[in-house]
Amino acid sequence: MYGMVNKALEGMVVDQFGEEAWERIKAEAGADIDVFISNQGYPDAITYNLVAAASTVLNRPATELLEAFGVHWVVKTAREGYGELMEANGRTLREFLLNLPNFHARVSLIFPHLQPPRFVCTDVTDQSLRLHYYSHRAGLTPLVQGLLRGLGQMFSTPIHIEQEAERAAGAEHDIFRVSWERAAAA
Repeated sequence: MYGMVNKALEGMVVDQFGEEAWERIKAEAGADIDVFISNQGYPDAITYNLVAAASTVLNRPATELLEAFGVHWVVKTAREGYGELMEANGRTLREFLLNLPNFHARVSLIFPHLQPPRFVCTDVTDQSLRLHYYSHRAGLTPLVQGLLRGLGQMFSTPIHIEQEAERAAGAEHDIFRVSWERAAAA
């Protein structure tokens, strides 16, 4: 994963738990890296180890931390660092989600070695859709749920997420039924 992911994880931990907690997490993870460089690639194992160490040090389930990280990624990291790219992907939650399959293609222009997940939207209505999530990385489903919740916050649109299929339970890929409240007429 690119260093921007680990830097964002560091930012979330420092914001919520302090610098000392981050240093303990790095030590627990065996991550002897002073500064993660945003556009440099790092082995996925480093990120997984940091999440596992955060779970231990902060005494919180990794799934809870991944979901919180997903929200943090959207509302803080992506908005602050890639705001124009985020805004160009849609003006509403529905529009953003429908454009999500193409979003990583745009991001790949910035990060050419990116190995992003793939998203496919089906069964689209005015207030819901099914989001199919395909990834070669295991265990990141809670992160996707957090990203979706963060998008709901970004668009001031309350959302409901129901997981209909789980790769971890043997499905080919994860499927989420995402629904939202209809936006008030302007």
